[in-house]
Amino acid sequence: MKILVTGGGGFLGSAVVRQLLARGEVVRSLARGAYPELEKMGVEVRRGDIADQKTVFSAVEGCDAVIHVAAKAGIWGSYNDYYRPNVIGTQHMISACQHHGIQKLVYTSSPSVVDAGKPIENGDESLPYPTKYESYYSETKALGEQLILKANNPTLATVAIRPPLIWGPGDHQITPRLMERAAKGRIFKIGRRPCVLDTTYIDNAAEAHLLALDRLAPGSPIAGKTYFVSNGEPLPAEVIISKIIDTKGYPPIQRTVPYWLPYAAGWAAEWVYRGLGIKNEPPLTRFLVRQLAKSRWFNISAARRDLGYSPNISIDEGLQILRESWRRGGLP
Repeated sequence: MKILVTGGGGFLGSAVVRQLLARGEVVRSLARGAYPELEKMGVEVRRGDIADQKTVFSAVEGCDAVIHVAAKAGIWGSYNDYYRPNVIGTQHMISACQHHGIQKLVYTSSPSVVDAGKPIENGDESLPYPTKYESYYSETKALGEQLILKANNPTLATVAIRPPLIWGPGDHQITPRLMERAAKGRIFKIGRRPCVLDTTYIDNAAEAHLLALDRLAPGSPIAGKTYFVSNGEPLPAEVIISKIIDTKGYPPIQRTVPYWLPYAAGWAAEWVYRGLGIKNEPPLTRFLVRQLAKSRWFNISAARRDLGYSPNISIDEGLQILRESWRRGGLP
């Protein structure tokens, strides 16, 4: 098949591309940036904004399926910054698939679409969308997911994949921030309440998308559904963070700070950044503190049953791969 991967140059998108190429698929990528490394692998690279309808329609033309990974992530910026790519871009993708007769559309969603601000323990796909969200990212990803599920019909099959906290070699988000804070001795356990988190090693997250692609078809059992996927190894936040920073030799988390202290620091950082008009995300925000102080782990039995998903790379195996990437001098 010829498959369009949006966001093909990003962390998850590039992993999806590599796995597709490894099994002999023809791949086209649509992304805002230039990615010569994809061209070297034989990917047809298209450059453009998914919020531009003409760009999307052109990128989808001639393909057999779409894996829609591209989105604006993070927790800083205006509502419109998130709404354009995550909602309008998704609507363009759906319309383009309908126009060109595409039958398979796999969407990268997020567990945060069901995050109502309370701990989630063993959460499954029956969790409802909350009435209020703590971030523009979560809200707009939920709107995008709902568009995807509503678009499922007898001619276009859609499915949404929800992987939490993806990490591994090539990560430019979670891992670098942890390493930066660890290097400065500014990484702590927040509060004394237990906080258990689910994470997903990058190759497992990518494989879940390919499994969904293979099983997706109009009228298939997975069409119109969402699936949580993770490593299936929930761990206390301080444990998984300590394991990740250990791959570069930093000591494990040993200090606990009261919840109010980083929360107040996050509020102050947000106030300063907004007051000075700084567009970059602050090093600490209230949302991040809330996320690191409440449990969020999920039941992946539906993905195991319907997608045939089974995490092939354990957390310990992924950590060893990450450690070796540091030794080779590569990106985290």
